[in-house]
Amino acid sequence: MKLDSPLFDKIRVNKKGKDRRPKREAPGCEWAGCKKAGTHRAPKGRGQENQYWRYCLEHVREYNNNYNYFAGLSDDAVLAFQKDAVTGNRPTWKMGMNASRRAGGGDTPTGGYTFSDPLNVAENFGGFERAQPKPEARVVHNAERKAFDTLGLDTDATPVQIKAKFKELVKRHHPDAHGGDRTYEERLKIVIQAYNYLKGAGFC
Repeated sequence: MKLDSPLFDKIRVNKKGKDRRPKREAPGCEWAGCKKAGTHRAPKGRGQENQYWRYCLEHVREYNNNYNYFAGLSDDAVLAFQKDAVTGNRPTWKMGMNASRRAGGGDTPTGGYTFSDPLNVAENFGGFERAQPKPEARVVHNAERKAFDTLGLDTDATPVQIKAKFKELVKRHHPDAHGGDRTYEERLKIVIQAYNYLKGAGFC
């Protein structure tokens, strides 16, 4: 655009350099007895969020120095408010409070049912009840089975039963119980060997 263009004649210039837009006057200070302009806002308090007083600079400073959001609340109410403020005053539930538990299905997320987990897949997940594995039956070898047969016992006999049976057989086959008859010695040796073998194998 050229400097001698007629369009320059249509541009209005404020010769005095002042803004001619009307300025809004600030409301008066709401402090009792004050006639200054209320140029600063101050919150009205708890229960009146997004509502403000209009004060001048002197009175807004005085108001802020004495302002207490929790005024009128007991210590327990203040603690409860602070606790709820951590979650944004939203309701929360304890960990593990799922639908099955709230429905009364038991203390476990599976509704009180146990499950078998031989590979320990759910080891890092809490709240589950793992079914206790059954103790494995001990493998009985032929020599041990023969020793049980010698004593006249089953392979699932307890240590107490084995010892009691051994004492009974010793008394029965001891030569002194037969007037010193030496023919019972061989049978007694077999009983003692069978008992010692089971004892060495950890059965008694």
